[in-house]
Formats: sequence, C-alpha cells, structure tokens
Amino acid sequence: MRTQLSPVIAGTMNWGIWDKKLSTAEMDHLIHICIENKITTFDHADIYGDYTTESDFGKAFKAGNIDRSQVQLISKCGIQHVKGRNNTIKHYDYSKDYIIWSVENSLKNLQTDYLDVLLLHRPSPLMVADEIAEAVEKLKGEGKIRDFGVSNFTAWQTELIRQKTEISYNQIQFSATHFEAMLDGSLDYMQMHSIRPMSWNPLGTVFREDIEQTRRLKKLLVQLVDKYHVGADTILLSWILKHPARVIPVAGTVNIARIQALMKAVELPLEQEDWFAIWTESMGNKVP
Repeated sequence: MRTQLSPVIAGTMNWGIWDKKLSTAEMDHLIHICIENKITTFDHADIYGDYTTESDFGKAFKAGNIDRSQVQLISKCGIQHVKGRNNTIKHYDYSKDYIIWSVENSLKNLQTDYLDVLLLHRPSPLMVADEIAEAVEKLKGEGKIRDFGVSNFTAWQTELIRQKTEISYNQIQFSATHFEAMLDGSLDYMQMHSIRPMSWNPLGTVFREDIEQTRRLKKLLVQLVDKYHVGADTILLSWILKHPARVIPVAGTVNIARIQALMKAVELPLEQEDWFAIWTESMGNKVP
C-alpha cells in the first residue's frame, strides 16, 4: 500500500546553508509548525546544503522528539556534486552500490530507520534499469525505503525504469508559469500508470521575475485575490491542485504565516474559468 503523503509537502532545500541557515532550534520549531498545519511530509535530497541539510534536519528532528510514524520523509539521490564530495566534475551515479550507500547515508543523517519515498534526482544517460531495480528491491526488502520514484524524468525515461520496478512518484517542475508537463504527455502518462506527480517550485516565477508573462499573471491575481479572499500564492497552488493528475506541491517557504496558509489551497474551490484564465494569461493568448 502506497505511503499517504500530506496534500502539500514541505521542501527543505533552503532550510540549511544554501539559504536560510536555520539553527537546530529554528528547524525544530519549523518542523512543528508544519505538522501543526497538517503538512507532515518533508522533501529532502542528499545534495541539499552541499550534503549537510539532511544532517541538520536530523538533529532538529531528534531534538523535537517527534513521533516518526506521524511524518513522511522523502529524499533523492544520484547527483554527485564537486563541493562536499571528492569529485572532479558534477555527474550522476545510479549504480546499485551507490544507490544503496546513498540511502543508508541519508538514513544516518536524518536519524531514521527508513525513507517513506526514495527518488532518483535526475535522469542519467548511463543509468541501467536492471541495476536500479535491484537496488530498489533490496532496499524495500530490508525496510529501508517504502516507496520509490523519480524526479525530473520524462515519460519515456520513467517507463524505462517502470518496466523493471514499481514507480509511485515523479517530482517535476510544474506551475502556472511552467506548465509544459500538462502538454507534453508527462502528466497524462502519470495518470495512466498511477504515478503521483509532485511539483517543485510550484509558484513558478510569478514573484521572482518581472517579465510580460508575470505582469499579466499578477494583474489577474489581484482580481482573484479580491474574489476568493486568499493570497495570490494560495491561488497559484490551487491551480496546480485542480489538475486531475493529483499533483502534490512541494512548498519551500520558511515563512510561518505562509506555511499556515498553504493548506487553504487544498480547500479552495477555484472555478474552472478562473483556472483557464490563469493559463491564458501565462501563455499570453487564448487556448487553441
């Protein structure tokens, strides 16, 4: 039976030295804030913080005395950075031994006995499906991972691995400003094969870039904020959640007020015409 994840996932990429540099106490507090607001799933990758954020989170998790059965931990492996590792060039490694070692290292850093979900971080031209499947089945058999998936994989790359072992998730870029996954067959493929999509950077570039696309969207969002009486970020998340592929947004905010508002998107009844209005403004033209 597939692990039940929260409807919105807390992304930890920016919690550590890459951005916010949260202390153990601050991280502990943030974990509790997420749980109090029904965000019980935490998304990691071994590379975050140049291989340090998992360990920082693990210390906070232990200090907080949190019941492991009440949270779900995701991590990713496969990217070999130069910084934090003895590598001469950034590359990918999906050998059986490396996948197993990487998971065991993440378990040690996170101070847990198992991952709820293991994801392969990015596809590699050199990945061997049989070898990946052997690693996954061994880790599942030993109880070190419960579910398995991929991240940033195309439909065909996913199918290559799915032919050998079950894939439950694919974490992709999907937002109102980056909607290609619903046009290139990615989300259709996932629905066909009961693969649950996760969306990284779910707010897209609406608040990060000042270009024609984001100006159009911001103008529309002013009207929708007035209509629905919620924040623009809540509306953008609800746009993702309305897709029938049942996409789970991975929200990276550490702002407590925003965390408290995230789950409002799950309940927001975004009307169909407003959903299409957001897509239309993002494209800059009417739907075909």
